[in-house]
Amino acid sequence: MPETGNGDTLTVTDNRTGRTYEIPVNEGVVRASEFRKMKAHEGDFGLMVYDPAFTNTASCRSAITHIDGEQGILEYRGYPIEELAEQSSYLETAYLLLYGELPTKSQMDEWTHDIKFHTYVHENIKKFMEGFQYDAHPMGMLVGTVAALSTFYPDAKHVADPVSRDIQTMRLIAKMPTMAAFAYRHNRGLPYVYPDNDLSYTGNFLSMLWKMSEPQYKPAPALERAIEVLFILHADHEQNCSTNAMRSVASSEADPFSATAAAAAALYGPLHGGANEAVIRMLGIIGDKKRVPEFVSRVKSGEDLLWGFGHRVYKSYDPRAKIIKRTADEVFELTGPNPLLEIALELERIALEDDYFVQRKLYPNVDFYSGIIYQALGFPVDMFPVLFAIPRTVGWLAQWREMLEDPEQKIARPRQIYAGATRRSYTPIERR
Repeated sequence: MPETGNGDTLTVTDNRTGRTYEIPVNEGVVRASEFRKMKAHEGDFGLMVYDPAFTNTASCRSAITHIDGEQGILEYRGYPIEELAEQSSYLETAYLLLYGELPTKSQMDEWTHDIKFHTYVHENIKKFMEGFQYDAHPMGMLVGTVAALSTFYPDAKHVADPVSRDIQTMRLIAKMPTMAAFAYRHNRGLPYVYPDNDLSYTGNFLSMLWKMSEPQYKPAPALERAIEVLFILHADHEQNCSTNAMRSVASSEADPFSATAAAAAALYGPLHGGANEAVIRMLGIIGDKKRVPEFVSRVKSGEDLLWGFGHRVYKSYDPRAKIIKRTADEVFELTGPNPLLEIALELERIALEDDYFVQRKLYPNVDFYSGIIYQALGFPVDMFPVLFAIPRTVGWLAQWREMLEDPEQKIARPRQIYAGATRRSYTPIERR
């Protein structure tokens, strides 16, 4: 972390020794390594900072995504998420996240062409996918297939080569929808549909999902736009669990396919990418608008969990949730209302008025409405984390590229506080 030259310091007195230390404060941060200087005696390792789950530890400097959780602000490279969701496309937003600026017309044309060039996957990937059970979870299939891609592209191991990084970036962004659609079709016993590069990025994805016997699948514009918006909203979100996994695995200089598989595995969990699935299940359990007050009472007494509210970062309304709520209205004009929407709206109304939730700053997050939209569009709940992984791939890759170019980054290796047995001697098995 570079020095800012503002002279800010933190004065710390170690009461064990009486020594005083001056620690530089830069950008509101102190370096954990400064505490290593504080030793109780000669031979002491020095103080460490204990921070389970990294709740107050900055692991990197990043110029990609800015979040102000108190104000409910989310920006990609300085651009408000609201403006991007309204005016941009997913591929344009992807370019912005990767390269730091919005593309010119010629850059956008070239970028779109390059992505479409890589949408097909090797035919052996189909055989690999056919090895999964018919009822395999599509997210498990995606994780395994992404990891397998590293064996198809051995050049991906050259992570220090900028040209190779660009190629692998395009390959992953292009092929992720193809593999996701193949997983969906595999579950349904349907033949795989190859990419149609005459369509947009999201239109092609919908074609690979839902095309049957028609010569060319033509997605409804409102549906295609809804997926664009959802993809933009999910493209990156700072140092979340899966991004941390991407950076941690890639810090060993693993190829990006392996690191992306690790990130997708982290996203698989119900506390991360599976949260919108949990919202749908929760609303299904409530079952009726009239039962919302009863459910809220059970949440307050600790008998039930409230999914889709609250966030580790946001302490006000998640800005993505506001956009998705508007998108939901447009989707339901096309599909008809989702029976769960009435329950969701009533749950949101009560929660936003109840002091219990307001005091705890439990506001709707991105997962609260995204699952309802996906269900209205006909996606089974098992596909929800897959629909999250497709757009988040570009965020993982942007973070990966940034990490590799950061001279301060090393292989990730957290410290621990050893809490096990003290030294003891081995006892032969016959004497135990």
